[in-house]
Parts: sequence; C-alpha cells; structure tokens
Amino acid sequence: MKIQFQKPAVYWVQALPVGNGRLGGMVFGGIEKERIALNEDTLWSGYARHWNNPEAQQALPQLRELIAQERYVEADEVTKQMMGPYTQSYLPFGDLLLRMEHGQLGKDYHRQLELSTGIASVSYTIGDVHFAREVFVSHPDGVMVLRLTASEPGQISFRAKLDSQLRHTMSVDGTDLLLHGKAPVHVEPSYRDAAQPVQYDDTAPVLNYGGRLAVHAEGGQVATDTTGITVRDADAVTIYFSAATSFDAQQGKQDETRDPLAITAAKVQQAQQYRYDELKQRHVADHEALYHRVDLKLGDSPADEQMPTDERIAAYGADDPGLVELLFHYGRYLLLGSSRAGTQPANLQGIWNEDTRAPWSSNYTLNINAEMNYWPAEVCNMSELHQPLLQFIGRLAANGRETARVNYGARGWVAHHNADLWAQSAPVGGYGDGDPVWAFWPLGGVWLTQHLWEHYAFSGDQTYLRETAYPLMRDAVLFCLDWLVEDGEGRLVTAPSTSPEHKFLTPQGYAATSAAATMDIALIGELFQQYTEAARVLELDAELVTTVQAAAEHLLPLQIGAQGQLQEWSKDFQEEDPQHRHVSHLVGVYPGRLLTEESTPELFAAARRSLELRGDGGTGWSLGWKIGLWARFRNGDRARALISNLLTLVRPDGPHQHERGGVYPNLFDAHPPFQIDGNFAATAGIAEMLMQSHLGWIELLPALPSRWPTGSFRGLRARGGIELDLIWKDHNPVQLRLHATQSKVCRIRSLVAATLTHREQSEQLIPDADNLLTFNVETGSTYQLDFQA
Repeated sequence: MKIQFQKPAVYWVQALPVGNGRLGGMVFGGIEKERIALNEDTLWSGYARHWNNPEAQQALPQLRELIAQERYVEADEVTKQMMGPYTQSYLPFGDLLLRMEHGQLGKDYHRQLELSTGIASVSYTIGDVHFAREVFVSHPDGVMVLRLTASEPGQISFRAKLDSQLRHTMSVDGTDLLLHGKAPVHVEPSYRDAAQPVQYDDTAPVLNYGGRLAVHAEGGQVATDTTGITVRDADAVTIYFSAATSFDAQQGKQDETRDPLAITAAKVQQAQQYRYDELKQRHVADHEALYHRVDLKLGDSPADEQMPTDERIAAYGADDPGLVELLFHYGRYLLLGSSRAGTQPANLQGIWNEDTRAPWSSNYTLNINAEMNYWPAEVCNMSELHQPLLQFIGRLAANGRETARVNYGARGWVAHHNADLWAQSAPVGGYGDGDPVWAFWPLGGVWLTQHLWEHYAFSGDQTYLRETAYPLMRDAVLFCLDWLVEDGEGRLVTAPSTSPEHKFLTPQGYAATSAAATMDIALIGELFQQYTEAARVLELDAELVTTVQAAAEHLLPLQIGAQGQLQEWSKDFQEEDPQHRHVSHLVGVYPGRLLTEESTPELFAAARRSLELRGDGGTGWSLGWKIGLWARFRNGDRARALISNLLTLVRPDGPHQHERGGVYPNLFDAHPPFQIDGNFAATAGIAEMLMQSHLGWIELLPALPSRWPTGSFRGLRARGGIELDLIWKDHNPVQLRLHATQSKVCRIRSLVAATLTHREQSEQLIPDADNLLTFNVETGSTYQLDFQA
C-alpha cells in the first residue's frame, strides 16, 4: 500500500501528503531543491464576528407569500435579503525549502508514501553516494520530522529556510529559525473577483501564527541567520518543524495570551529529547495502532510492484484490484492525517492547501462535503477520528442558536451552507451578492445531527448520547418545528427551500427557491426518527416526542415524478441540469436510512430511477457519493463502474473539465480542482459494498461486484459495536468472525445456514422467514460463523 513515483513532483497534486491532524506537509521530493508545503489546521483568515442578519426575519413573510404564489424567480431576489457575509478562508502556512549542494543530477530515484507507517521517503544516488530522506508528522510529539542520510560520511550539505505567501517576519532563536506574523483580516472566496481579495489589518483581533525550524546535525557544522540554516559536511541530519497559532480551540476565538513561538519551542524541545529512531518508533506505533485496524483483499494486482502510481492509474484503473484497495486505504490514511483528537475537523482539502485563496475557501461546506469527509469514520473503525467534527458541531450550535433567533425568530439552532474555523452559522452570500442556489440552505445543522446519532449507533455510548448528542439533536428539532409551515392543505413544508446548487425551470426562467425540496423533508424526517429513538433510549421529553411524531406524520410526502423518479422538489419541475453533480434528493437512501427497499419500496425504486437518470459522470466527490448510493441499491457492478470513473487520471498540466472528476497522480480526488471529500466517499462506499448495518441487521456482501469473486476484509465495524472479519469465495461468504463490544442480539442476513462457534462450543443456525440468523453476543467476546456452501 504505497503511492510511489520515479521522479520528483512538479505540481502540488503530485506531492505526497503527511499529517498528524494539526500539521500537514506535501513532500515534493526534489533532488537539489526540496519543497515541503506546510499547513497548520487553525491558520485561517478573519476572526469571530457578528454575521446574523435581522432583515432575514423581516423578509421571511413576503418570501413565503411569493412561494405560495409560485413566483419563484421573484422569491430568489427576496431570498438575497436573508444572506450574511462570506466565510473566512483556510490558509497555507508556507514552505520548508532545502537547497542541497550536490546538484540536481541524481540516478536510481525513488519517491514513495507508505500508508501503513505514514512516512514519505525519497532516495537517489549521486556518484557512488546514496542519499535518502524520510518525512513524517508525529501525533505523539506534535512536530514534523525530516531525516537526511548518506551512505558515506560528511556528504550532507544544504541550506534550509522557511517561506510563506502570508505577511511574515523572520528571526532567530539560538540556532532555531522562526517565521511569524498575523493572518489576513479577510480573504475573498476564490470564485469572487475583487479588487483587494486579501486584506490585512494588524489592529484587528486576527490570529498570530508562528513556525519554528530546528536542525540537529551528526558531524559537520550548523549556522543560522534570518535567511536560513546552513549545514556543511554532515553525516546525517534531523530537521524538526512545528507551527501554531493563537486560536483557542475551546473558546473558538483568538487568545492573545497564546504565544505560537513559545508553543513551538516546547514541541521542538520535547521532540529533541528523543533520538531519531525513537521519534520514528513513537510515530509509527501511534499511526499503526489506527491504520492496522482494517485490512482489505480484493484480488491480485496485475501491476508491477515498482510501477509509478500515476502510470498504474492510467494503465489499469479499477481493473487493478490492488489499486482499488489502495484507494480504500488512502481515504483512511487521509482521515488519520487530517482529523485527530484535539484538532479541527477535516475541511474541504483535509489540512493540505497551498493557495492563499483556496478553491471555495477550503472551508466546511455543509450541504454535502463536510459530512462526506466523515462517512468512513465509524464503519472503517476510526471512531476517535470523528471527534473533531462532533465537537465542532457543538461550537456551531452555540452560534447557531443566535442565528436562529435573529434571522428567523426560531428556537433551537441552525447552520447553513458554509462554515469556517469561527463556526459561522449564518448563510453566506455577501448580503445579497450570492445566488440562493448555493448561498441559502438552512439545513446544514440538521444534516450534521446524523453524525451525532451515527456515533451513538456504532458505539452504544449512552453517556455520550445523553450529555452530548441528545441536547444538540433536541435543539435542532426545535428549529425544525419552528421552521416548518403549513402548505394550506394540512401538510408541513419548508419555505423557503432550495435543493443545493441545482435550479429548476419556471415560465419566468430558472429559479432556486421553492417549498419543501426533497432533501429538506428527508433530512427533517430522519432527524425526527432519530430524535424519537434517542428520547426513547434515554426516557426523556415525552411531551416533545409526541409533538415531533405528530409533525412527522404531517410532513409533505415525498413525490414520484413523470419519469418514475423521486422528485427533487415538491413539484415535478424540469431540472436545469438532468445530470447535475448533486444528488441531494437521494440523501434518504445514503447516507441516510429513511428510504429502504424494505420499508418504502416504491420510493426506493423511484430513487434508483433518479440515480439512473443522473448518469455515472460528475465531479470526483459526486462519483464518490454515487458509489455509496449504488451500494445501498445492492448493485455492485454499477458501484464498481463509479469506482472506475473515479480512478481516471486527471493530469495537473492537462485541461480540466469542471464537471468531470477523477484522481490526480497522487490519488487526491479531483473535483477538479482538488477536494478531499471524494477520497473519503470512495472509502466509505467500498465499505458499504461489502457490509451494511443500517437496517437493524448486518448484511454481508450486499453489493459485491462480479469482478471481486474472492476476497476478505478485516476490522470493518457495524452499528451496535460489532467488528467484522470476513472471507468470501465465489461471491459467497465462507467464514465470518465478529467481535462484540456490546451485549446484544445480533442478526446476520443469510440465505444459508451457518455453524456458530463460541468458546469452543458450536451450534447450527438456520435462517428464519426473513433470512436472518439470530444469536446473542456478549461484550468482549468473539464469535465465528462458517457458512454452508
């Protein structure tokens, strides 16, 4: 499981990502000129501020009247009155640059990222001397570490420096090189043309940031000045880098008492207490403890073991089972590198961003992308990595309560299309500059509650449910109860409502704003179900549960259109783009569980028809979503076709087709440009093809493609806290081992009988009328099922 090349990176999307959730690096692997692009996950523009808009509440009655009169184009214009400011932007820290003194003409070059260890390495030979570098970012020690070695003593000479696109100052602390400054007060989104897109104001309460570069040379000489660190004639060198900002993660705002340079000094000094091999061992042990929880085998790879990854993608794509495995594990690796305890959630680019004006501000896009980032967290046995998002929801809700009150006169809390480090909860759009089709969508908070519930569903942690998830879900329910209005026929609808980023045709032209888009109703319906279930488990709020159940019964039913499709809107409008990248109206199929073949067969079939009409194209993340959807429709070959479309090489120097995704040479998801969500969706989708547990039972191989007849997985996690290891042959399960973390009744869907073995005792299990094998499991116990051929 390696990403590897036989030449250095020229473009950022050819570089190799390393990270510990907070610090990120992209390793280019140059021979004479090495560049490691640097990031720190709290380095954002702006500061906590007021973004709510009282005019929204004043405009709401008029807007609802226009919608009732079906004057949708006019409704769009009024919706603009409800917008707030754009979010702030996630920023690059800068670059660590090395200029080696041996020239650029190396041979036997190799560059790789080993996923299992989280170490990027570079090696080459000049003359008879073999040079090697290793780079990793340690989570235990909070530093990036770069190790340079040579096969002969005294051969390592170079100059190292830090640089940044942001305003900064260089200074020296002993032999350490320091880079420090203040973040911009505002950065315009990349899609806006502005005269002064990057603005600085040192009097504003913006973030202070700082980075520290330290060098330990074995042999040779070291000298430091403000232009860099010079190393001459060393045998081996260890370089340490640490970065920090003055952001207080607990308060969600700037803290002037936090000194980034003091923080980095402490980190570097701690790291320097260990020898390099000790630092490396500490990093690898921490990384492997998470990475090795899951394994996957789908078949033999036709590719040569040393084949460069970009050539492998171009030559084989999804026809290479090993490349599909690599794509699966890469999503796990990227989440491990961009979301750890105490960090910020993975944003639109995880933590890896080289642009001051990143695509779409590299923010938290709540109408799909931020949620998609965390789809693999629970099923792929990385529940701890879910915590940054779950904690961020709490900060977002705290701000969202005031937005709900000011903007809508509503109880509870609300979040919209975009959020940022400061947990902006108001709609974006520059107070009317934006288009409602993407700027106005008040269901972001509702969708995020699915993550609160899913963490409980997988873990069974009632303390977490009671103290963390339930209060946030309850307040989201209160917002929904106040946001819903009657449609004149006794049905509850959302108005205004948009289906994210997709318009419909009216006699007056294309419009975005109407009533009760299907995504709204599906998300609210699912929240009402999950809240009711949570309240039942905790035995709380019986009166509110009754109110919620009554509201759920009066939600406008989802509609089937003239083409047999699940309608995207409450009316059977003609879409602006029949193959639009968003499939928002199918959220109740996946990642939700509102629409299933068992409970809502007609709507489920209509949803499948909708996906057929959308086609198999789209941006990278859209392809990723469709993998999961076809998995839920139990169509493995169609899901694999989407994997094949995703495993299409997008060359960084080639023409980009905005609506045609794939992967870059380093396997980063190409929207294009880069968005990390497609990587995470692909990982979650592959897991969903192999195991599902959303129906109350475990289904094995629900969407196994015909080209994966034999294989195995280890460590996937089902709801109810059950970890699964499965071997299959000739498309059928052969042996299942499961480890229970909760005592419960376990149900496995099977068409054949199986022998259950536990503590050397065996019994025969026969499928019941619903094709379920049912047995009890105890906390901490392991069970084995051998299926009849």
